[in-house]
Amino acid sequence: MDRPAPETYQPPLTWWGQTWRLLLTLSISAVIWVSYAEVMVDEEPVLFAVDIAAGLVAYVLMFLRRRWPLTIALITNLLGAVSGIAQGPATLTSVSLATRRRLAHVVLVAAVALATSTIFTETAPSSNSDPAWISFLAGLFAIAASMGWGMYIGSRRELLWTLRHRAERAEAEQELRVAQSRGTERARIAREMHDVLAHRISQISMHAGALSFREDLSADEMRDSVAVIRDKAHEALTDLRSVLGVLRDDETGRPMSAPQPTYADVPVLVAECVASGMYVTLHDDLPCDEPMPDAVGRTLYRIVQEALTNARKHAPGARVTLTVSGGPEDGVDVTVRNPLGFGPTSVPGAGLGLVGLRERAVLRGGRLEHRADRGAFELRAWIPWTS
Repeated sequence: MDRPAPETYQPPLTWWGQTWRLLLTLSISAVIWVSYAEVMVDEEPVLFAVDIAAGLVAYVLMFLRRRWPLTIALITNLLGAVSGIAQGPATLTSVSLATRRRLAHVVLVAAVALATSTIFTETAPSSNSDPAWISFLAGLFAIAASMGWGMYIGSRRELLWTLRHRAERAEAEQELRVAQSRGTERARIAREMHDVLAHRISQISMHAGALSFREDLSADEMRDSVAVIRDKAHEALTDLRSVLGVLRDDETGRPMSAPQPTYADVPVLVAECVASGMYVTLHDDLPCDEPMPDAVGRTLYRIVQEALTNARKHAPGARVTLTVSGGPEDGVDVTVRNPLGFGPTSVPGAGLGLVGLRERAVLRGGRLEHRADRGAFELRAWIPWTS
């Protein structure tokens, strides 16, 4: 990860932050200036006035240190060559520059600060009789300490910003993963509901449609037909409960209802369709010596279910041929073929069933195709055995 720009992790200055920095700066200026002011005012009144004027300029400029950190640090330190008052702002701007942790800038400002402080101590009149080398070492120590302190503050600010940024990014990624998981779960439930309920509702619609066209039925035949519709509605409700069973318990992670259908339920599905009046022929050419994985069988069941539902809706009365072949090495091929519809149908369709089947097949590592060929509609799917 690249280092962030200093502007990103510099904290905003509050009124209290400005106040204590100003008080600290005044204290530094006072400590340095007092030792020179008394002698300066008597021996060098012009230099005394220059000291005050340069110090005031330095105090004004230090409030611009975050806008032009290097420039302001250099100017205030240069003013420190003729002003003891400017030593306070020069220290603050140097520390502020050091928090940005740009080594070249830090070395440059430190060198200028050491040179100007040495010039000031050598040229300004003072009652201090210490040797020059002591003043030089004191200045060197003070500048090194202030620069080191500034770099430590900058490092700590950058570390806190990085940790906060990573926490915010991790939280955002977690929320994104949760949202994606919810979307995936909703899509899965929607596919299950479409595959299951469309099959049952199409049966109910077919029986109700046939009942509306028959005017020669006796009361007993009417009751029998209504009973069939009622049974199909009950089956739809039962299937709806099983679909909602794809939701899992938050504590155990297990399905909250019975298992989903597998390939072993395909013959039962075909028998139900035949019992409801469809003409369906099943050719099962799969080997019987090795059981099919449940995940593959469930996908094949949904493909067959949707294909039979489409045939019932769009080609009522047509003969449907269902062929299943393949094996563990070659995968499973499913072909559903029926003549194109020749009669009207009142069952509405959203046109999303085949889209959902293709997505389901792709998620299992397979493929699904459909086409109209020589007056017949053909749906072909291939699912790997170990998907």
